[in-house]
Amino acid sequence: MYGNAYMTPEEAKAMAERPENEELLAEFEARIDRGEKIEPHDWMPSEYRRQLIRMIEQHAHSEVIGALPEGTWITRAPNFKRKLALIAKVQDEIGHAHLLYNAAETLGKTREEMINDLLSGKSKYSNVFNYPALTWSDIAVIGFLIDGAAIVNQVINSKGSYGPYCRALDRICYEESFHLKQGHDAMVYLATGTPAQRAELQEALNRWYRPIIHFFGPSDKASVHSNKLMRWKIKLASNDDMRNQFLDQYVPKIRELGVDFPDPNLKKNAEGVWEFSDPNWDEFYATINGNGPCNAERLAVRRWVEDHGRWVRTALMNPQQKYVMPLS
Repeated sequence: MYGNAYMTPEEAKAMAERPENEELLAEFEARIDRGEKIEPHDWMPSEYRRQLIRMIEQHAHSEVIGALPEGTWITRAPNFKRKLALIAKVQDEIGHAHLLYNAAETLGKTREEMINDLLSGKSKYSNVFNYPALTWSDIAVIGFLIDGAAIVNQVINSKGSYGPYCRALDRICYEESFHLKQGHDAMVYLATGTPAQRAELQEALNRWYRPIIHFFGPSDKASVHSNKLMRWKIKLASNDDMRNQFLDQYVPKIRELGVDFPDPNLKKNAEGVWEFSDPNWDEFYATINGNGPCNAERLAVRRWVEDHGRWVRTALMNPQQKYVMPLS
């Protein structure tokens, strides 16, 4: 497992405390300019390490929390085929979280610390997973458009500079392509179905339009992280560029189905850039900071899982220790 070795917190602390001088920084940036991958035991600026941990663990949290709205529809899927596909998709998302937590652990932050930061609200996750999935059409929209937006982001970032994260993204993108096909199939079925099904699908698009625009983050001028992330090739495209790529790919696809996003101002200008109505960034920041429609509910579920799974972890890690399985 070359280049993906776990780094203990002590090793990470020692690495972070190495003096940051101009020579080390110049060598580090030259490696990035040459397209080389940075590996866990290579020297890196402390800010590079901090930004990577922040970005990768937020991605991991998003995979875990993102499984929750879809998971609630497993028992209510319209037929057995859809049920099996959704079970497989939810399982994949949790697997993606494991890959990402492992990649973040190579930088010296333990999984326990990351989970604790998620449950305390210190660590963030994607805004889109704080909205309810009210109908089966919401699941179709999530599978096609939310996963489509994620693929745009992840394919670009898989070409970045940190080896363990890029390798995790390569695997994730491969599996996400199947999720995309599943979501597209569900959307086509609804869009070509009864008038009631088409109306339900349009209502779901109406609900998800603004969260999807928010998904890529604030405009480049307002983003506090983009410059540093792009300088060191942690991410390789700006928020606005990724949002534009997504709209380029997916607006024509949904319009072919006879449905559309509910924005009369959504259009491409003469420069090839998509314009849209004011997306209300206040809602985005409120949701990211824990005040969205489902933030409390989603974290409450994760806290319940953490509490009720503790006895399993205790049994596995301390086989000689007595443990008690919770009754409820």
